[in-house]
Amino acid sequence: MKGAAYKLVVRGELDARFAYLFNGMRMERVEGTTVLTGTGIDQAQLHGFIERFEELGVELVSVEQMRSPDPVPLPTEGKERS
Repeated sequence: MKGAAYKLVVRGELDARFAYLFNGMRMERVEGTTVLTGTGIDQAQLHGFIERFEELGVELVSVEQMRSPDPVPLPTEGKERS
């Protein structure tokens, strides 16, 4: 996968109608903020999102590059675990 996983937090609760501006990001309103998370984001896309916040007049609280979760091994079919 190209890019990285990011978590962006802005002050204020953005309405779902703004979701199209942040294509590919999951939006969640949390106690007076909006948290956007997404994976596969490259630097150009990240900077584009930050510019959109500025255009909307929304204060960016934090940007965090998240660690990719370690892959969870799938149980092997037909074998019992000891």
